[in-house]
Amino acid sequence: MQNADSCHELLRDSVKQRLAFSTRLRFSVWKERLRKKFVELCGIANIEKNVCELCVRIEEDVLKDGYRRIRFTFASERGLRVPCYLLLPDAGESIYPLAITLQGHSTGFHNSIGEIKYPQDGEYQPRGAFALQAVRRGFASLAVEQRGFGEQRSPLTHGQNCQHVFTSALLLGRTIIGERVWDIHRAIDAVLPTFHQVDGTRIVITGNSGGGTAAYYAACYDERIGLCVPSCSFCPYRESLLSVWHCGCNYIPDAYRWFEMYDLAGLIAPRKLVIVAGRRDEDFPIEGVRRGYESVRSIYTAAGAQENCHLIETPKGHWWCEEIVWNAVLRETGMLDISEGRQ
Repeated sequence: MQNADSCHELLRDSVKQRLAFSTRLRFSVWKERLRKKFVELCGIANIEKNVCELCVRIEEDVLKDGYRRIRFTFASERGLRVPCYLLLPDAGESIYPLAITLQGHSTGFHNSIGEIKYPQDGEYQPRGAFALQAVRRGFASLAVEQRGFGEQRSPLTHGQNCQHVFTSALLLGRTIIGERVWDIHRAIDAVLPTFHQVDGTRIVITGNSGGGTAAYYAACYDERIGLCVPSCSFCPYRESLLSVWHCGCNYIPDAYRWFEMYDLAGLIAPRKLVIVAGRRDEDFPIEGVRRGYESVRSIYTAAGAQENCHLIETPKGHWWCEEIVWNAVLRETGMLDISEGRQ
């Protein structure tokens, strides 16, 4: 029977992406064109027009067990203040690399600092306490509340917690992906001049599921991010977003006619990229991940940085694997021995 899906599959199979990676074009030229289109399709070009002063406000500064916790907000754009937590190790050192840690579809960023606000939060702990995991390994860790989640959830939402926010963004010539990327970009702008303990030359970003998606796209946009480690989120659009049900916040309108998800790795190269994927992840099928990674390898080779990209497969499904992720981060940042000594 012919239906909407069969129509879309026909269109999908007939598409020739206009900005797909090709060795026929000089890498730097292709990358510049791809970046321009990415910024346009995500709606970031429209978001940039609404920029304002950051106006950082510190709301909490407390000592916890082995670290310092600071809650602050900043103005990402006119009409929006973004809440964040910055955790600093209590290790007697003066400056620390920054690890940006992002939640996916959870009840909010309080999970990243190990707090339980709602009954279902217990399901995420301690596995989902990303920021705590980072600070205990010697990082200054930044948890950002993303639009559509937690404190940035709309009261008008029914069902999926970010639905009203991402549909409203579309009507305004934006995407929620672009808005989340912009907030992460502005969070870095806020942290670096405000907190002297943070080393702006060593920035890592990671997250799981929707948090991994935001991490990947943020690294595409912000070149200050030196290492990107998306978990349970990287897969070609063909095998995932066009073949498996996903929340609408994952979609960039018209993207597939221009590029595949793996093409965007060209915006990260030659900076470091470590993709973490579960062999039993039904949302991001491993065969698709492997196919996409082969293209990532080709792109990094063209950028002269083939040693800077890696794929790590876990035996799990759609699941954050703490030790696997952080060992990869520590290895790529040269901090593995330091962290082992601290533990």
